[in-house]
Amino acid sequence: MFNRLTVRIFIVFLFTVAFFLMLAITLPKLDSRNLTYISNQEKEVGIELAQSLETELLKIPQNGFRWWMRFIVVMDKAAMPGQSLFIVTPTEQILTANATYRDIVQNFSELSNNVSEPAKKVYGSEEVLGPFQIAYGQEEYLLYVVQPVTALQSQFANILFDHPLLLLSLTMLLSSPLLLWLSWSLAKPARRLKKVADEVARGNLQEWPDLESGSYEFQATGASFNHMLRELKHTQESQQRLISDISHELRTPLTRLRLASAILRRKQGESSELQRIEDESGKLDAMISELLSLARNQYTEQDMRDLMTVEELWELVLEDAEFEAEQLGKSFKVTTDIPNVRIFGFSQALSSALENVIRNAFRYSDKRIEIGFHVHDEQLMVIIDDDGPGVSEKEYEQIFMPFYRTSEARDRTSGGTGLGLAIVRKAINQDKGTVYATKSPLQGLRVVITLPLATNK
Repeated sequence: MFNRLTVRIFIVFLFTVAFFLMLAITLPKLDSRNLTYISNQEKEVGIELAQSLETELLKIPQNGFRWWMRFIVVMDKAAMPGQSLFIVTPTEQILTANATYRDIVQNFSELSNNVSEPAKKVYGSEEVLGPFQIAYGQEEYLLYVVQPVTALQSQFANILFDHPLLLLSLTMLLSSPLLLWLSWSLAKPARRLKKVADEVARGNLQEWPDLESGSYEFQATGASFNHMLRELKHTQESQQRLISDISHELRTPLTRLRLASAILRRKQGESSELQRIEDESGKLDAMISELLSLARNQYTEQDMRDLMTVEELWELVLEDAEFEAEQLGKSFKVTTDIPNVRIFGFSQALSSALENVIRNAFRYSDKRIEIGFHVHDEQLMVIIDDDGPGVSEKEYEQIFMPFYRTSEARDRTSGGTGLGLAIVRKAINQDKGTVYATKSPLQGLRVVITLPLATNK
């Protein structure tokens, strides 16, 4: 039962309410200026003082001339340094040699007048103790002692206890780390689920056992999520196997067709019909090759990953692109220096991805192709521009889908199969990168590839 998220949240709520209620009840009682009962030692000292005064007062005739003046003299002699003694008569008259604290003694006597339970209370820098009983004649008098506070409460504490809203604000501030920790612990499974969902969006379909931990609700969600990943991976593998099998099966009749075409050419000579058959066979062969590449372009996290610099990864690709540009009579330019940073990934797939984007730019460009490298926020950004006809804005995302064909100008006349950029996206995504298209400053298409830099761990 305690493993359910609903129960946990309810318990946390009750604990938080109980915590604040306890603070609201307890904190005011910590104010040392409140009325408190004195210790046994203080009580014994007070009783001894009262008894010594009682002995001295017996020497004073009751109802004698100015008898209260003699009371004051006796109290003044009995008081310790710093102390002031006060006697409250049965008629509530206050006798003292120091009238400075008369008001606070009068206030305290209204709060504490039980001689069996003497108390004390702080007033500023002084504290009042009492009452202690003194018998004089046939009547009982009450003794109160005023003395300096032994442990003075700080002014800051006084301000807090005197301003409830300030005390409440401080209490909430002090309890914030606890509440933040509770919120963090409750939200941790949700953050873990989001992280895994982001990984799946990048094409990583491995199972995540950590999802099946935590509360019952998140365990069930994690189990369903992993089940979905298994089904997706099975579907993906089946699709790849189907594409691979179909491609292999198509290769056999295609080879026979090209062989028959070659035999016919030797027997009858060259003709436009045979040339058309040869061209279409070449396109079909290229499409089958790209289908096989798309089906095979999937690696595990443990296999074939390398740590390499950008120059090591793409130096040969850039050299081949410069050579091909010369042969095609086009301008290929690397507009920035190649940064000295490292990437951890599948080197063969990444090399093929950049090569596919550059060849795509060669195919559709008019005269110019430019490529630039930039590093920002622990990411490598590769930008490829061409001055071709480009594509419409609504097709920027669709051109990375398998078999998507754009306008006649970009595909039909150039012989595109609609698989090149799909292969690129798959290769980049499996290394936790991204690829997208937008309009180029050269008026053609701009393809942007981002890849995370290798950490130093």
